[in-house]
Amino acid sequence: MMEEVKEVTPTLSVHADNIKVTEVLKEGDTLTFIIVSQKLSGTGEYHVDRTYDDFEWLQQHLFSQEDVPGIQGVIFPPLPAKAQVNASAKVMKQLGFLGLEEWQPYCKALENFLQQIAAHSILCKNKALEIFLTSSDPPGRQRVRKNIFNRLSQAVVEMRKESHKDVDEFFQTERDHNLVLTGCTKTATERFLDVVLTEQKIAVACGHFSAALQLCVEQGEDPDKQAFSKACVKLSEVFNSMMKNMTSVAENNVNTLGVGLDLESRYQEAEKEMLFRRTCKLVELETARRNAEKAKPVKKAAMEEVKKAAETEFDHICGVAKQEIAQFHGLRVKMLQQALVQWCEKQLLTAKEKADQFDQHLQAFRGMA
Repeated sequence: MMEEVKEVTPTLSVHADNIKVTEVLKEGDTLTFIIVSQKLSGTGEYHVDRTYDDFEWLQQHLFSQEDVPGIQGVIFPPLPAKAQVNASAKVMKQLGFLGLEEWQPYCKALENFLQQIAAHSILCKNKALEIFLTSSDPPGRQRVRKNIFNRLSQAVVEMRKESHKDVDEFFQTERDHNLVLTGCTKTATERFLDVVLTEQKIAVACGHFSAALQLCVEQGEDPDKQAFSKACVKLSEVFNSMMKNMTSVAENNVNTLGVGLDLESRYQEAEKEMLFRRTCKLVELETARRNAEKAKPVKKAAMEEVKKAAETEFDHICGVAKQEIAQFHGLRVKMLQQALVQWCEKQLLTAKEKADQFDQHLQAFRGMA
């Protein structure tokens, strides 16, 4: 078992962009993910196996860095919801694209989670990440310490803070935009998932019809029956091609734009959480200032110290948050653009293959005539 992580390590010993979740192993109801990381030294790779509980262990250590100035201004890379073997309808709905039968999108989501942490200037310094990626032993099962998200959960009770007017126009504008984008991205993801599910149903229907046409084939020397059977065989081949094509289209949609929209939606939620944490700190600061103004002489000095500490903490959070937001916009645009380009390229390739196949079927039918 790994020791409890307390200290911070200056650098990772692996390449951030070469962290891969290569496969998933199923043993009963337990999923184990194989993670491969290329060593910075260039002398080889680390191969480790991790469960979802291990990913949560890593996430909680990142959340627990309360001693890092401005940590509450960080947009934490979002960890996907836990995947399950034979998941319930509720879990499937929560996972969206990551809940489909193929595990490749889910592995890609975990891979993005690790790569974004490793590339983050603050989060990559946490020793837990180095241990997670390189140690052959599984992470320890320490009790989760109090962290910024525990405090956030308590603050959610005071929902009035969510609509609290901001003193900084930059953050107020960002909050307004995030509110709109979070809803729009979630809706777009859900609608695109509906498209994929429909494509999968069409593929299944084409497969069933192709099999049904094969049942119409009859043996015998009757010329009419032979001609009918031949036509059924050819039509069966056409619908079988349609099934394969529609399956490819659905897979392309999931692995390109589907994964991209899912990541965009979860990151918008992550930014929303960061902005809410900052708003809560703003309310605390305003309260500290009012208390300092109203304090009696005997408590004035103490209240002034509390106010100064709150101002310093809030300034750190705002500074980190502005850097995070700038990086967030650039990175999210780049990743969504990449997903759209990959989607178009895959669909064009699939369409060309489909056109060639149907041309061959057309020539075959002309030959029959």
